[in-house]
Amino acid sequence: MSDLGGVPWPPAPIRTARLLLRAAEARDRAAFLDLLASPQVHTYLGGPRERDALDRELPEVPERWPGSFVVARDGAMIGQILLRRATAHRRPAAVGKADLGYLFLPRAWGSGYAAEACAAALDWFDGVRPGEPVVLTTQTANTASLRLAARLGFTEVERFRAWDAEQWLGVRSPVGPGGR
Repeated sequence: MSDLGGVPWPPAPIRTARLLLRAAEARDRAAFLDLLASPQVHTYLGGPRERDALDRELPEVPERWPGSFVVARDGAMIGQILLRRATAHRRPAAVGKADLGYLFLPRAWGSGYAAEACAAALDWFDGVRPGEPVVLTTQTANTASLRLAARLGFTEVERFRAWDAEQWLGVRSPVGPGGR
């Protein structure tokens, strides 16, 4: 999020049964290049970025801002989780709310890593910002993302057309200090 409301960043690494969520490091740069230039990863995100341009633009320690978690398995980056404030270009129902995004390398697909990492990031968020709802937007054509959204507790708020495709906007109800 561009505004974490005074939450110190980066937090201590978050461990799950199989993964580690942490801040980006210089050793992650090659994986970020793979992630951002992947046609498979960007099928529903407007297409990949050009690898040579990314290589010129990406800093030595990429994507290190509040709300950006590297997802690592066995020490290697396999994906990224983003928690940021939805900005004015988004749907009115989303503006100002925390917005969950995620990208995983194709080799990590189909193993439940996205669900595990997103659940851990949402648990962390519930601890530092109790009571805040979280939104998620995906293309309706991205059935895997829709299944993940449902598994994480997001419910549909609306569908709309943007970026030449039908989009789905869901919200996850706030979790207070007492849990769900």
